[in-house]
Amino acid sequence: MSILLIRHGETDLNVRRVFQPPETPLSERGRLQARALARRLADMDVRAILSSDMRRAQETAAALAELTGLPVTCNPLLGERNFGDLRGQAVASISFDAYALGYHPPNGESHEQFHTRVNDAFGWLLSQYRQGNGRLAVFTHGLVLGRLIGHHVTIPEGATMIERMDNTAVTEIDPQPPYRVSLLACSRHLSEADGTAPRGIAGV
Repeated sequence: MSILLIRHGETDLNVRRVFQPPETPLSERGRLQARALARRLADMDVRAILSSDMRRAQETAAALAELTGLPVTCNPLLGERNFGDLRGQAVASISFDAYALGYHPPNGESHEQFHTRVNDAFGWLLSQYRQGNGRLAVFTHGLVLGRLIGHHVTIPEGATMIERMDNTAVTEIDPQPPYRVSLLACSRHLSEADGTAPRGIAGV
């Protein structure tokens, strides 16, 4: 069995590269992506669906829940980094690097706080796997996935970290140390969805 780490579907604010509030919904294209992903995962013997508590992740998870009949368990540990007062602003409209290591957004999370939370999220995912003893589908966000894949799992020799991850891209990991990646940021299911061929979108 394995853990599937999945980025949420596209949103209009993704396309516009805006720091997103938690209540941001999927776009129409994002809903198409979520349904294509759900069809891909429906026959993979997923035993539990876990999600960030942010709307875009929950809506993506809901498409799989509808096909499988499984409930969705939400946890704020899986939420995207909180950019505080920058939420709602376009990345291009800000005159400084909001991703810089030393920058702490007002009313948001510092890098250290975010990393600590993602570390806790990884521990929680492992505990959920051990309780259910079956494949988990985990719906989360780009920066969370970057931290999880970059610091908690083992990428195959010769593979490199991707700079941009498609919406609904799937990464599959072994839930036992050293947490090897068997599938990295795969979005082949998007070519099966009408009008939603893969494209990388950076943003939160």
